[in-house]
Amino acid sequence: MISTACLIRMTSKCFNITEGASPQTQIGDALSCLAQTIAARRGADEKSYTLRLLHGEVDAVGKKVVEEAFETAMAAKDLENAQDSAGASRDAANATEPDVDIEAHSSAANDVDAQRDHLRYEAADVVYHLLVLLEREGITLDELAAELNARMDDEALSKRSGIAVLNPEHLNRGK
Repeated sequence: MISTACLIRMTSKCFNITEGASPQTQIGDALSCLAQTIAARRGADEKSYTLRLLHGEVDAVGKKVVEEAFETAMAAKDLENAQDSAGASRDAANATEPDVDIEAHSSAANDVDAQRDHLRYEAADVVYHLLVLLEREGITLDELAAELNARMDDEALSKRSGIAVLNPEHLNRGK
């Protein structure tokens, strides 16, 4: 029996989540909505950044994928460095040294949060630009999912309840 439920609204879909339960991942819906938005930009006006990437030189969107992937990798490194600094600050605070700067410890923890936010931001940029590149070349999310699934063996697939194993015709390997 559900005593209290909360409703999360994401675009046109609703998810009913029992109080205290974690929501199911929304990545599939988020990627689908983003892919649909990118596809719809084919009809946008010339001011649309996405339209320019879809119809411009393939090098432009390719360079953006590389640039954003690099920025994501650098953000991960910055997060690791912030975590190391926060850990050193925490260790010093735990040692109850008299000269430990509590404000510095708090600042280090805030830096970790900021770097985690930055990593998430850069990762979203990679995904967006990758989806633009795939749309440009006519590769659907179903084909991408089929490619990812094709890389798992039957045992790995059987261990994942609810994973979508797509039909072979969704997988175009350039043959």
